Amino acid sequence: MDLLILEKNYMIMQEASFTNLFKTIMWIIAFYYIFKFLAKIFLPVLVKKAVEKAGENFQRQQQYSQDTTWQKTRSNNDEIIIDTANAKKPRETKKVGDYVDYEEID
Repeated sequence: MDLLILEKNYMIMQEASFTNLFKTIMWIIAFYYIFKFLAKIFLPVLVKKAVEKAGENFQRQQQYSQDTTWQKTRSNNDEIIIDTANAKKPRETKKVGDYVDYEEID
């Protein structure tokens, strides 16, 4: 049994019953469907805002990167610097060990 304290400073005892259990289950189901309904309305808006914000951050980073690259090439009027750090280098295959050809013995 549960003890409940009310605003009028007295205690009442509440017994568990089938009707109270049924009411509780109905409230849980009601809250579930209300949450599901509100999620269908507000979740797409929130996701759209998050995607737009990520896109803006991406564009800002790209713009900053292009501006700094342009300033580097613009400051050196006599020279043209080509950054080859990002160029693809041929991959070297690592030798793990020697190849041993095994023969079956009958």
